[in-house]
Amino acid sequence: MSQDKNTKNLPPNYDELKKAANRTANWKERLAAVEELGKWKNSQTIDILTHRMNHDPVYKVQQAAYNQLVDLGEDVEMPEQKQGDLIKDASKVLVRIKKSLPKDHSYEDFKVKLQKMRVDIYDTYKGEKGEAFDQWLEDQWKAMPTKR
Repeated sequence: MSQDKNTKNLPPNYDELKKAANRTANWKERLAAVEELGKWKNSQTIDILTHRMNHDPVYKVQQAAYNQLVDLGEDVEMPEQKQGDLIKDASKVLVRIKKSLPKDHSYEDFKVKLQKMRVDIYDTYKGEKGEAFDQWLEDQWKAMPTKR
């Protein structure tokens, strides 16, 4: 275990870290919060890390929380990576957004509207897919039914 772990106190910016760890629209902020919270061993930080490990829709954040918990000496198991929709009914939302656009809209129009309407879905899949996100999203868009 690292020697730089603080086992007595909460981080001075605990409230901000707690908010960042639960911010649904920004997986990078959740990841950074998980990394910072992992430097502080107490019941509150362990609770947040455990929740992120078990419930974050982005697997990278789950892995980071798991690694921090292991480093803190917690006996935890890494959850399985989710298959299918990372956010409940995300595929239905994508179809609704596509159908809300004019028949001759572009992929870029769709991408922009998704980001504006459901930044949580956009950000979660961007975090999960990484470099492959744009290709994945375009493939989803192409495969969806169009307006009649």
